[in-house]
Amino acid sequence: MATINPNAKILNAAVIVAALGYFVDIYDLLLFGFVRVKSLTDLGFSGQDLTDKGLSLQNWQMFGMLVGGILWGILGDKRGRVRVLYFSIALYSLANILNGFATGYVDYAFYRFIAGIGLAGELGAGITLVAEVLPKHKRGIGTMLVASIGLTGALLAWIIERNFPWRECYFIGGGLGVLLLILRISVSESGIFQQVREQSHISRGNFLALFTSWDRLVRFLRCIFIGTSTWFVIGVLVFFAPEFGKAKGLEGILASNAIAIAYIGLILGDLVSGMLSQVLRSRVKVMAIFLSLDVLAVLGYLSLPFSSPEMFYLGHFLLGFSVGFWVIFVTIGAEQFGTNLRSTVATSVPNFARGMQVPINESFKYLKGAAVTGSVITAGYIVGAICLGIAFLALWGMKETFDRDMDYVEDI
Repeated sequence: MATINPNAKILNAAVIVAALGYFVDIYDLLLFGFVRVKSLTDLGFSGQDLTDKGLSLQNWQMFGMLVGGILWGILGDKRGRVRVLYFSIALYSLANILNGFATGYVDYAFYRFIAGIGLAGELGAGITLVAEVLPKHKRGIGTMLVASIGLTGALLAWIIERNFPWRECYFIGGGLGVLLLILRISVSESGIFQQVREQSHISRGNFLALFTSWDRLVRFLRCIFIGTSTWFVIGVLVFFAPEFGKAKGLEGILASNAIAIAYIGLILGDLVSGMLSQVLRSRVKVMAIFLSLDVLAVLGYLSLPFSSPEMFYLGHFLLGFSVGFWVIFVTIGAEQFGTNLRSTVATSVPNFARGMQVPINESFKYLKGAAVTGSVITAGYIVGAICLGIAFLALWGMKETFDRDMDYVEDI
């Protein structure tokens, strides 16, 4: 098999493009959360529709990411990581621009669906490429840089949303993606993938192969479910911060502020978790530590009284920090499988985890309106307990991948 250059620079072209692509990816992914209220209000919605239509549009985006996660993952293993990296950036940039032309719920939902498909490809392809071009002792640092730099796109979206109308926010996001494509930073395909592609007898990008082996299926499901709590925290607790703030007697809470502050915590958490995994030489131990922090942060957020909006926003920072294991999560997905299925898994896993937000949202929506529970706080407790319980069960017994070499294939 191909060997990886042990002297490869951490800040190489692959890392730079993956990080910048993820930066624009996160900008678009979070932008809807920032402009949800103002865009829907401008389109003629009000009252409960701002929540219900917001959930529905978010679900359409996540459904698109499920479709894209499979599509781009297969193409990444069949055609190459670099092609997927650039094609996904092109698609979500176009979708971003189209979002700025939305005139009602139907076309807005369609554009969010197309954006979801595009957004699904960039991170998995980028992380797969970085994992295959860097030696194992630098791999974690490379993926940490991609995730940490990329996540700052949320902060740019926050700044842009505060200074521009919602349609222009989408146009700017699309323009950033187009600019990245125009720059056309030259990125070479990984040697590991090139060598496997030359061996025609090796099956590549066979998504169904994940379901024909119990071992592969269990590894795949573990990779998905360890990230479940992330999208409960971001998609429910943070996204609907105004509703949770009102339940605690706080007025004037803005979802845009909550998202931005949570992502500041998430960026810091990713840096800490990435460096901690290098020190402990373990992905699994760091996941266990951060999931435990997540339990504490969620309990504190739901149970503690907050005397002011500032203290409430601090709770969002802590929530964000506690799910700052995203870099570890996506790295584990790339490390758990051989080269002929690596892109398929690394791309589908984060998007399936994101896609879990659809049943999470629907469960939360049902429980907060049910006669027995009847509040956002109680619904948050129930859904949060289930999501965190699933994550801990998935992590239990997971194989360590820190020192695993990437130059191997799955026997399909």
